[in-house]
Amino acid sequence: MSKIQLVYVTNVITRKKAFNQQELSFFILVKNLSYAKKIDVFWAGEDGVWHTLPAMYHSTPQRDKEYWQVKTTYHPASDKALPGDIQFALRYQALGGEFWDNNQGLNYCSQANSGIKVADDYSVLNIGFEEGLDDGQKLVPITVAVNQSLHAEKVTVHWTTDDWKHTKIARCYLKRGRTLSRKDNEPQVWKGLLNIGHAFRLQYRICCESADQILWDNNFGRNYSAKHRPLSVLILNLHCYQEDNQDYKFSQIAKAINQLDVDIVCFQEVAEPWNDGKGDWASNSANIINDRLESPYHLHTDWSHLGFDRYREGVAILSRYPIVNHDSRYVSDSENPYNIHARKVVMAQIAVPRIGLINFFSCHISWWNDGFSEQFENLCKWADSEHTGHIKSTMLCGDFNIKAGSRGYELVVDSNEYEDQFLAASSPEVFEEIFGNRRPHWQRYLVNDHRIDYIFMNKSSELRVTSGRVLFTEQDYGSVSDHIGYLMTFEPK
Repeated sequence: MSKIQLVYVTNVITRKKAFNQQELSFFILVKNLSYAKKIDVFWAGEDGVWHTLPAMYHSTPQRDKEYWQVKTTYHPASDKALPGDIQFALRYQALGGEFWDNNQGLNYCSQANSGIKVADDYSVLNIGFEEGLDDGQKLVPITVAVNQSLHAEKVTVHWTTDDWKHTKIARCYLKRGRTLSRKDNEPQVWKGLLNIGHAFRLQYRICCESADQILWDNNFGRNYSAKHRPLSVLILNLHCYQEDNQDYKFSQIAKAINQLDVDIVCFQEVAEPWNDGKGDWASNSANIINDRLESPYHLHTDWSHLGFDRYREGVAILSRYPIVNHDSRYVSDSENPYNIHARKVVMAQIAVPRIGLINFFSCHISWWNDGFSEQFENLCKWADSEHTGHIKSTMLCGDFNIKAGSRGYELVVDSNEYEDQFLAASSPEVFEEIFGNRRPHWQRYLVNDHRIDYIFMNKSSELRVTSGRVLFTEQDYGSVSDHIGYLMTFEPK
């Protein structure tokens, strides 16, 4: 394929008593030459004035290909009519070069209210698809453009909500009306509707049958997919009020949670002034961060010991979704608040939409020589007792004070119960060698992995991790602690 090419353009005018408007949409396929790229649509209406519209990333059908899209709507003004017929060209800038699709120097044309115009390379094409499902969405509309020369007799959508364990087939119906009466090169438009109910994800492909052939649109062999937003979980040790510019850093943490739309946050070294053991809720670091969110989350926190000789130090869980049940308890033998190795963990059972109940534990466990094995064993016993039949997943989250590959980490691996989710997301081959194949001398894979903060998820979980990202570095929101944060996303298996 060329570096950039038009897939389709839509040009639709809506005329009603209250208003008129013209909607333009451009769908573009580009070669993925680099991460840094810029795609623009240059266009002019009947007034001959040229405009520039920046395209936005849409999806990736193959590793070396990306879809980009422009959608815009115009309303008539007192001194300006709708654009009407348009002409346009596409520009792609990457790696210091500039590439064009301008219909071999003639520019593309789209007549006013002509509907869908598909590039010549596509005989059967899924139009207007999205990869995200809205909250509460149960119906997914399907629009298929079919070249009239195919003389299509039947168009169907083959779809699944359980990764093709079961396949359903839905018929599409030919849209009668203006589109069919235009020029022969105008596509037929077929419409369908998929009722996915409460499913988390959808996968599908489109089949077009005529008297002498069957054609498929399966998104370059990848199939089309749409799903709800995955569950996102952030873990971060707050460093117990020991940071310079502490108030600013609290704001940066809140900013990241807001901008990244994080669902669940597990904090460690949450602090508030000691105040003779009474604390000071207004100065509690988790409470301060929560107050700075665009919409405050549900918050469960508790403290375990005197930290840095002046703070009540503990852990916290913030949740966008309701906390159905919560608890806190010491996992250490000591419950003496003047003992730094008196470690309390908080648990929150959270009802996550479209997924179900998940048990989250925010943990700050002692070092190996100061009680890690006993504390981790107590934690696991507690977590296992809470993991009843209706729980979809259990996640042990936070600062475990064990380096990846260390003796403490080996204890987690040997337990054959909990698995390192950031490793699964960032290095799936290494994860499989350690937690799947249990390869001898697996520690060598983690020599340069210096993490001590983890999400350990139970092996029987009905979720899987889909991404892992490091946060609070000089490349994003800046350092906010002596720890970095880890943001991971999860969805049903």
